[in-house]
Amino acid sequence: MADKITFNFSYDLDYQLRAIRSTVSLFKGLPATDASSIYHYSRAKKILEGDPVRNRNLVLGSKLLENMRYVQLDNDLFADESVTTGNNFTIEMETGTGKTYVYLRTILELYKQYDLKKFMIVVPTVAIRKGVEKSIEQLTEHFKALYGVDLSKYSFIYNTNNPKEVSSKLVESNDLSICVMNIQAFNKSQNKIRQEDEYGQIIWDDIKYIRPIVIIDEPQKIEGGKKKSKSLEAIEDIEPLFVLRYSATHKKLYNQIYKLDSYAAYQQNLVKKITVKTVHSEIPKSYPYIRYKSFTKDLRARIEIFSQDQGGKIRFKSFDVLAGASLEELSGGLSQYKNIFVASQPHKLQPLYISAPDEDIYLEQGQSNYEFEPNETVRIQIKLAIRSHFDKQFELLHKGKKIKALSLFFIDSVAKVRDNDAPDGRGEYLRIFDEEYQKAIKAYKGQFEKYKEYFPDYENVQQVREGYFAVDKKNNAVDVAGWDSNVNDEDVKLNAKSQEDIDRGVELILEKKDELISFNEPLAFIFSHSALREGWDNPNVFTLCTLKASGSDIAKKQEIGRGLRLPVDITGNRCIDSNLNELTVIANDYYDHFAEVLQKDFNDSMNFNKNEITADILISTLKNAGVPKALVTAELVDSLKIELIQNGVCNKDNVIKNTPEQTTKLLDKLTFSDERLVEHTELIKKEFVKLMTKKGSRKVEITNGDNEPYENKIRAFVTEDEFKSVYANLCAILQKKTIYVTNIDNEEFIRSCCKEVNELLEYQHVTNTYVIEESHGKFDDAAQFKLSHDANKDRTEVKIGDAEKKSDFEIVNYIMSQTMLPRLAIFEILKGIFKRELLNDQDILEKATDKIKEVFKSISAQKITHYEVVDGYETDSGNIFELDTITEQDFEKEWRVFHSNPNRKAAINEYYKMDSEGEKEFADKLESNENILMFTKLKKGGFVIDTPYGNYSPDWAIICRKDGVEKPELGIYFIVETKINKDHDALTQVEVNKIKCGQLHFKAVSDLVKFNWVKSYEDFKAKFGVKENEVRFVLFLYFDTYI
Repeated sequence: MADKITFNFSYDLDYQLRAIRSTVSLFKGLPATDASSIYHYSRAKKILEGDPVRNRNLVLGSKLLENMRYVQLDNDLFADESVTTGNNFTIEMETGTGKTYVYLRTILELYKQYDLKKFMIVVPTVAIRKGVEKSIEQLTEHFKALYGVDLSKYSFIYNTNNPKEVSSKLVESNDLSICVMNIQAFNKSQNKIRQEDEYGQIIWDDIKYIRPIVIIDEPQKIEGGKKKSKSLEAIEDIEPLFVLRYSATHKKLYNQIYKLDSYAAYQQNLVKKITVKTVHSEIPKSYPYIRYKSFTKDLRARIEIFSQDQGGKIRFKSFDVLAGASLEELSGGLSQYKNIFVASQPHKLQPLYISAPDEDIYLEQGQSNYEFEPNETVRIQIKLAIRSHFDKQFELLHKGKKIKALSLFFIDSVAKVRDNDAPDGRGEYLRIFDEEYQKAIKAYKGQFEKYKEYFPDYENVQQVREGYFAVDKKNNAVDVAGWDSNVNDEDVKLNAKSQEDIDRGVELILEKKDELISFNEPLAFIFSHSALREGWDNPNVFTLCTLKASGSDIAKKQEIGRGLRLPVDITGNRCIDSNLNELTVIANDYYDHFAEVLQKDFNDSMNFNKNEITADILISTLKNAGVPKALVTAELVDSLKIELIQNGVCNKDNVIKNTPEQTTKLLDKLTFSDERLVEHTELIKKEFVKLMTKKGSRKVEITNGDNEPYENKIRAFVTEDEFKSVYANLCAILQKKTIYVTNIDNEEFIRSCCKEVNELLEYQHVTNTYVIEESHGKFDDAAQFKLSHDANKDRTEVKIGDAEKKSDFEIVNYIMSQTMLPRLAIFEILKGIFKRELLNDQDILEKATDKIKEVFKSISAQKITHYEVVDGYETDSGNIFELDTITEQDFEKEWRVFHSNPNRKAAINEYYKMDSEGEKEFADKLESNENILMFTKLKKGGFVIDTPYGNYSPDWAIICRKDGVEKPELGIYFIVETKINKDHDALTQVEVNKIKCGQLHFKAVSDLVKFNWVKSYEDFKAKFGVKENEVRFVLFLYFDTYI
């Protein structure tokens, strides 16, 4: 039996903590009972054993609404006007980002902080329930270390054959209790749990009494259509204290409080990147391949051919052509296209006519002159999948990552793998796999021998591949009756037997999950029915292939999601190297069509509309336009939205329906009526246009694996004598690590804290009256929840007593735990706060604590006296000079990639990714100046300077010739969050302080280093006295740009 890998979990992933805080923060200001907390709570009476123990009946009302609106604004979401009936809240998290971890830890936080004990996790399928059960098992030790709670002892899986367990473990328990249930266990009136037992007890009524908190995993699967589903009605019937909905693909949004969609997850490298390799990559590069892709709006034919740039590799490339276009010229002179021309003007309704020496070619849109036979495509897909698997596996081992790669094949017919009529029991796909595997291991024999300790039995094909399918009661693999892989899983209607068969198959998958990522388990290639894909969330799937003998089966996002989780090594630790974390999808389709359909599926799952004005756009617009952070409230965001609607910029659904030209005219004429907006009118308009334009090009990057990747490398000239020692010196300087030394005047710090906190509290009041409102609502056509506003609705005012008084000791302890400041200093600060009683309110105390932290960072930075080099510690030069990964998508914007001039020895790397047009222009001018001996853009986070604000990273290192500057001296320069033409007066205090930190760091590192900031190339020349003439010798200049 193979080793089971124990997964290690991080406790401090920011995006997960934000999701957890988003829920917990809803209930700020309510009493808590955690022993380590500054709150105190005692139960009024002791509940007798056997009696139901209910969750505390929290008084929520307008305080909950206030908290929710704050959370929504903080997460760049529109603030809702009311809380939905039933206290439903939506948390959106992309597949593979730890949704189950987040809601389990949220349960523990609510238990710890608010003494909430009764929880029900409701799941739509056995596969998901099994996944939750597995997560609880894997997370038990992790949560025990964090909270001192053994999750396995406080949770149980509901068993329909033993409904009384719900009474003893959930209803009557006076401690934390988590019940995991399938929705099918209680969504019908005839369910056992809803029936009266022999003692006259109806457990369902007891569950209603205890008012559990319900967590719905994948709520879209039980949502129903226009009519509310029986499942949702059953959950409402419980009257939960509140309902938390977790999914990556919500159909309806109820009070959304957190959003981590596909785009954000990919941008933050929280999931694997996606590369698509198609069967067409096997077309011989010597063939005169032509595909008529589409007829364009400007009446041209968009064709795809092979093309080769000077000195580059042959790639698929698209061109928009008219009659007379020479394919030989377009291809870069490839001989196979000699004397091949576009023979007539393209026409939307006619085939594209291409003249060729041997035979003229006529192509319909979407057609090529090289098509595969249906039976060929399966073999090619399997061959590509095996090759992709070996390439990734040996790349991982070569990079020192002990990660076992897995490949997953989804099929629609069990007989294609297990054929009971065949003499050896092998189906068509398995026979092809075995043949192609034997060919492949010969090609990779050298690699296998090098890493033989990991693959001792690699030649035994029967050990490396296996099928997992739905199984009947006799344990026979069976096809799933009624399954349709072309629609979303939740839309497939299966009978009870088919669902049971699937559930048994998923159990087999999950039993093997931990073993599969051990090298002691030789199984690496898995065939599974598409219906079982929900069970496949193994993090080490690097290759995914959907096989279908005929047609072009587009793998949906739901299917791709099975391989998006970040991989885990044999010690259970996740790999966070974004250059290695890549899922390769093997497709029977053209890349551009596959990518377009998959992108649309991503957009649909995110409800993404490039013309929709979302909350994050308006919030960023206000902040970027210079509106003070304190004024960017939910009310101001709503005000800006209303003004845009009233002036016709968008409709009531926040969607721009006008043309870009019409929208520009409307914005030009727009005059704000809200005085808070008037002051910033022009910048608001400018930032709004910029952000909406940027949103229009937003997409999840899907790399074309049919073309070989661009090879980025350190250029050869760096090793030449003239440059070698200079480069070595540069490495030595940047590798040095320093720490800062600050000299804070305690009395000055205390005075500053008192001043800032008193200003914060000057107009603060504790709200003691809450209003509980009941509203009715429904979903509109855009799946957005809309509440009705009934003028005659009942309003109940509930008087809440003054916030429980906290002792000075409790307040000091809290501030100390958040700031790590000395206790005596905090007591002195407390003495100087005029409205001391306001700190009894937890919300206000937290704001005051944040203000103290801000003051500490600012004074620490201002009072830094010097930096000291840390002996014996060096930053890895590989991190400092890490190469950018360049893809075809990067070239879609002309300024996005800087490609070094092969005739100019200056840029160290072949390619660099640029952050803006201004930065690209800066790099171009550096390269054109022959006085610049060498320059490079440094990897963000690779080289960092420690500051009170956190790590501070530079952008550029530049080396000049000695006679190329007015004053020959060495220097480094950083710019922090600046923009083109940003003057010194426009720098924030934080930026000024960070610049000072940079100067002091390099002063400690070397007397030869100069540090400053620039706003443009001309500014750089002026500040450093750099000439445009070629001269001798060298000096170093390092600086950071953010242009």
